[in-house]
Amino acid sequence: MYPAVALRRAAAWLLRGGAGAPRFASSAALPGLGAPRSSVRGWQGREASGYLGIWGGPAAGAGAGGVAWWFRCATSSVSRPGLLMEQLLVGGGRSFATGAAPEEVSFSPAASEADGSQPEKPAATSDKNMLRDRTLKLISGSSYLPHPDKEETGGEDAHFIWDEQAIGIADGVGGWASLGIDAGQYARDIMSNAVTAIEEEPKDSIDLTRVLEKAHSSTTVKGSSTACIIALTDQGIQALSLGDSGFIVIRDGCTLFRSPIQQHDFNTPYQLETGNSSDLPSAAQVFKVPVASGDVIVAGTDGLFDNLYNNEITAVVVHATRAGLEPQATAQKIAALARQRAQDTNRQTPFSSAAQEAGHRYYGGKLDDITVVVSYITAFGTSPQNAD
Repeated sequence: MYPAVALRRAAAWLLRGGAGAPRFASSAALPGLGAPRSSVRGWQGREASGYLGIWGGPAAGAGAGGVAWWFRCATSSVSRPGLLMEQLLVGGGRSFATGAAPEEVSFSPAASEADGSQPEKPAATSDKNMLRDRTLKLISGSSYLPHPDKEETGGEDAHFIWDEQAIGIADGVGGWASLGIDAGQYARDIMSNAVTAIEEEPKDSIDLTRVLEKAHSSTTVKGSSTACIIALTDQGIQALSLGDSGFIVIRDGCTLFRSPIQQHDFNTPYQLETGNSSDLPSAAQVFKVPVASGDVIVAGTDGLFDNLYNNEITAVVVHATRAGLEPQATAQKIAALARQRAQDTNRQTPFSSAAQEAGHRYYGGKLDDITVVVSYITAFGTSPQNAD
């Protein structure tokens, strides 16, 4: 029997299980179910233009095709049209919005702002310059807070920022530790291999599906992880996500889009593993989202999205951008709030909501590695604070 199969069965007894291995070696890591740090050890293994390194170490999904997503603004009570989003589900994967934030979503193209109120930001999205011929860039910063019990080893998350054009995150599955395997190494390797694959792509036309396939086939260490990669293209952002790491796009104080998670069952996310014994890159979801200067992308592992609702993340971004904070400072504030929520046993969180819906008696946050990458979408020649 493959280790992934045996561990998958064990995952049913854990709150944080995975298709290849449980998230934790013991359910004791999650009470009720059986010190922030912004700088971390970095991996610097190449001399590449704009490459910043690999950090880490010692809802159902919408239908395929063009779908109009409508979300309630964080700064307004009015449902606004968000954007036309193209979603491609490959390999028949099932998507679940477990623990998603409570938002109003309408798929009716006839929806409109009846009272005519506007968000606090005055610029109309239709007047913004949409991405054309790489007129925009990603100004990115990150924050990584390993689980307090894993600070000495650096935890199991990994991420990269590449050349003002691409970012990526991965969440290694901690359950491998019971077999003496560091899943964080798998996460770091697959992110490193993803950067190598991106560098082999035409800069104006990065194929993320091919990138993930190459990264997966090149990663040979034992372990497994989720993966989410986002890149700017001539048409907007292209994003690829497998598992429960993901991203949101924020504009004018509104959460325009949230990538749905993929899981086989509650708390059992899709994950990549060496070989073909677990989920494959072909199961990843691919998204194409039009973007404009002034938009903000927040990507994170489940340590972020299990503990903060979309509107909480959006509120931090709005406050930070108004204060003129750089992306790294914004990421640090989001990560610090997620850690605060993770340690709070008296507050409802996305994870506790999902656990309760699945029949578990659980309340409060979930302590975990937390990775946050914040990208300000900015026009060339414009500072992030003046992106509009």
